[in-house]
Amino acid sequence: MRLDKYLSHMGFGTRNDVKKLIKNGWVTINDETIKKADYNVKEDDKVFVDDEPVSYVEFEYYILNKPQGYVSATEDMLYPTVMELIQSQRHDLYPVGRLDVDTEGLLLISNDGKLTHEVLSPKKHVDKKYYVEFDGTLPENAVDFFNQPMEFEEFTSAPSKLEILDTNKAYLTIHEGKFHQVKRMFEKANCTVTYLQRIEFGPLKLNDLPLGEFRALTQEELDALKG
Repeated sequence: MRLDKYLSHMGFGTRNDVKKLIKNGWVTINDETIKKADYNVKEDDKVFVDDEPVSYVEFEYYILNKPQGYVSATEDMLYPTVMELIQSQRHDLYPVGRLDVDTEGLLLISNDGKLTHEVLSPKKHVDKKYYVEFDGTLPENAVDFFNQPMEFEEFTSAPSKLEILDTNKAYLTIHEGKFHQVKRMFEKANCTVTYLQRIEFGPLKLNDLPLGEFRALTQEELDALKG
């Protein structure tokens, strides 16, 4: 891989930014200063920028426990974005799918376009499990009601799985991820969602990850997600 592309992928700026770093002698490879942006970096090369080692990783994968008030985007004019919570040098990471600004919970962050397409494809039926608090009273047949397709103006939802925890608390597992889908589904049952948290995304589980914190996926989690 070209040196300028290598460094750009690892978060050292745009191609023009890293070309300046290289030209000014800040980059060494195998203890030799390299000033050519088109230098071909090989797998066993030892790359340093300002005496700091740089190890190339093609893709990165993180789980974030998204707080309320953050949008699932790389940039926004009104709200802070979830990317502001991720500590990485890379500039090509993005949220995989989205959570509403007032929804908390598990959000996958990556730069793997192929995996993103796979897990977001409706044909893959990737489960998304939510913890829901709501106002109102569910109908007596609520479990069966949610286990049927629901008609909305722009789509028909697949059957979902409702697990009632208490009078006004439940788990809901869906396969799609349409705009305000969980809230709209509860509205169909004459209930208003007051708090929403995604706790599972496919094989990934939020568990005890603190709110606003993130961590890298384990290899086991990554293998399960790709599977």
